[in-house]
Amino acid sequence: MGIKTYAIILAGGIGERMGTHSPKQFLKIAGQSVIEHTLRIFEHHSSIDEIFIVGNPSYRTLMESILQNNKFTKVTKLLNGGTSRMDSSRAGVMAVPESEAKILLHDAVRPFVSKRIIDECLEALDRFPAVNVAIPATDTIIETNDMRCITHIPPRASLQRGQTPQGFQASVIKQAHSMAKREKSLAVTDDCALILRYGLGQIYVVNGEERNLKITHTEDLFLADKLFQLQTVRSDFKIDLSALKNKIVVIFGASKGIGAATAYMARGFEARVHSFSRSTGVDVCDDHAVEQALREVMRTEGRIDHVVNTAGILRFGRLADRRPEDIRAEIETNYLGPLNVVRSSLPFLAESRGSIALFTSSSFTRGRALYAVYSSSKAAVVNLVQAVAEEMSPQGVRINAINPERTNTPMRQENFGIEPPETLLKPEAVAAATLRTLLAPYSGTVIDVRLTDA
Repeated sequence: MGIKTYAIILAGGIGERMGTHSPKQFLKIAGQSVIEHTLRIFEHHSSIDEIFIVGNPSYRTLMESILQNNKFTKVTKLLNGGTSRMDSSRAGVMAVPESEAKILLHDAVRPFVSKRIIDECLEALDRFPAVNVAIPATDTIIETNDMRCITHIPPRASLQRGQTPQGFQASVIKQAHSMAKREKSLAVTDDCALILRYGLGQIYVVNGEERNLKITHTEDLFLADKLFQLQTVRSDFKIDLSALKNKIVVIFGASKGIGAATAYMARGFEARVHSFSRSTGVDVCDDHAVEQALREVMRTEGRIDHVVNTAGILRFGRLADRRPEDIRAEIETNYLGPLNVVRSSLPFLAESRGSIALFTSSSFTRGRALYAVYSSSKAAVVNLVQAVAEEMSPQGVRINAINPERTNTPMRQENFGIEPPETLLKPEAVAAATLRTLLAPYSGTVIDVRLTDA
């Protein structure tokens, strides 16, 4: 077994700059507190062995409650922090038992750190004793005196803005904090500053990301909420589809296109698949038909593990030119249909702690002219997924939205005619991403499926 990797989440802020009654790490965004979003990133990262949380002792009970309501299996210590960031950082670092380990220090209020940043930090620690994350400074930085007059304008080309995580070899950062503790008046807000101060080695800089923002001011909350709304991930190719064996999978809209491909592929991995569509007498717009279909599967199989709804229609034209009955049909299939499938599936999936996959479109982020009804209904599906994910989290039900690029399906051909096949996804690629998503641990997420991934 190699050396262990620890993520230390610094959550000692009291929200002074935010001006709220609750510290910013406990404010809710997209249905969960900021720190829950942050913890989930490290919990799901395969290279993280243990997570320590360093918090304000005044909010320890609240933090304990959050941990009780979540399955963060990697969180092994909840430590009380000190009066300064340096004190809190030292508490976390010194709690690591090994001298040979990798340590990542991360702000609890940076809930958008990417897997790429974490990966590159850990890889760099094989070559350097310390790692920072930074992005180029896009604004001119000025230095001022007590009279608020400029005293210096450093060249912007050499300046970068630091982010977290910061990574350290355990022996190095422990030595730095031991040395710092002997300097009574020393106060730093950055652990890499200690490495520099004591000349303990080179500090490598990993490229950060603008979206890895630190929630500090009220405006950051609004931006973070929008980022969560639009956040997407790619399908996880590490998920083994052989785990579908003997799972009960129900697919609506399975007569052609992505639905048919998903049913065929699931059967290939020995799942027990039940397919429904209008051609078999089950229209997702009919809530009674959907519920009856699910009850029949339950009666036959005794459980339902996963549900997929691919049913959808696409119509073209200016909203002012379209007939009300035509608009109603599109809305009913594209939005009322998913609502019916989700509502009827939840009682069964709560028993199995199963999952649902719905389908959205790249147009969910912004309405498209000539496709006003379609794009707005796909935005509604994303909102549905995010809301139900929050509602059903205590029951262990997961729900996600698949967001494929243009796919070579009968619906696509009917609406766009002949297109170069190399510019379109194959239904099989989307089917594989859908099945991987059913098995994935995340919920409330939009899963991008791109031609470059196929």
